[in-house]
Amino acid sequence: MNLVNGGGTMRRTRSIVRGTLLGVVLALLLAGPARALEVGDRAPDFTLTGSGGKPVKLAEMLGKGPVVIYTFVSAVNAV
Repeated sequence: MNLVNGGGTMRRTRSIVRGTLLGVVLALLLAGPARALEVGDRAPDFTLTGSGGKPVKLAEMLGKGPVVIYTFVSAVNAV
């Protein structure tokens, strides 16, 4: 085993990891905090899977009229 090449590879790996971590930290700092929606704010567009496995897009539903989004947690355990 060549220790010179092995050490260079390890230094390069550390450098890549440090650079990646620094980039992630900077991106998080520059992104700022997420803001919760307030009453009257427009919801961001999203797509969910509807009944029958068909995608349902919020923007398409809004074109038909007011939209109410209701969610629930199932209390039934699948066995």
